[in-house]
Amino acid sequence: MTAPLLTIDDLVVDYRISRRVGFRALKGVSLQVGPGECVGLVGESGSGKSTLGKAVLGLATPTSGRITFDGEDITHARGARRRRLASDIQVVFQDPYGSLDPTMTVGEVLAEPLVVAGTSRAAARAAVAGLLEQVRLPGDSVHRYPGEFSGGQRQRIAIARALVRRPRLIVCDEPVSALDLTTQATILDLFLELQRETGVSYLFVSHDLGVVHRICHRVSVLYRGEIVESGPTAAVTRSPEHPYTQRLLLAAPVADPARQAERRAARLGLADPA
Repeated sequence: MTAPLLTIDDLVVDYRISRRVGFRALKGVSLQVGPGECVGLVGESGSGKSTLGKAVLGLATPTSGRITFDGEDITHARGARRRRLASDIQVVFQDPYGSLDPTMTVGEVLAEPLVVAGTSRAAARAAVAGLLEQVRLPGDSVHRYPGEFSGGQRQRIAIARALVRRPRLIVCDEPVSALDLTTQATILDLFLELQRETGVSYLFVSHDLGVVHRICHRVSVLYRGEIVESGPTAAVTRSPEHPYTQRLLLAAPVADPARQAERRAARLGLADPA
């Protein structure tokens, strides 16, 4: 079997609210992401899913447990070591409006990571042109500002920025939740196309099991900081075993208003998960 690219083992993350009061966001979470694989992490707001993504990115400090990337322990990587990891691990954030600098042109946004890494400006311009084509944006986008684009187009720019250093893993933190259903579908299709073209792996964080079903090979369901169900996405979405997973599945939006109403009634009829 192929060795995992990312391994999270018994991860615990605590947040300190005050000197005497703390909050445990993750309670011994374990999962793996293989090369070229998309693994979904699903849960409602407050479940701890974004905290896990931040821990992988070095933006949250684990209390205990271990994070391994390509065999290297990166649990507490900092400084130059963390900057080196930036070429291998990137992120696409939820908000396409807040994640891009409005004072920089798209060309500047995309070229900056390459120039900082020592790439010549001519080579950076050529790379940017290729990236725009890859995410299906016109070449003249380099001269325009993020505010001139729609939400879906801005998320394409954010995806291009994540790809610019040719990472091996992208943490996708609710990347389509701020978009309408039609735009969501086109962005998810883009994620799939890019994975086929580049072989990049995704840790895909979402509150929507319907979205995860469309893009992820496997899924782990997070509830109050603990994984309560995991497995192949098709199996989990077809026959969810945990009551919390069942509620999430019923909460996934559908285009048919009548079916949506039936789902809502069924969800309200479920007992709260233990």
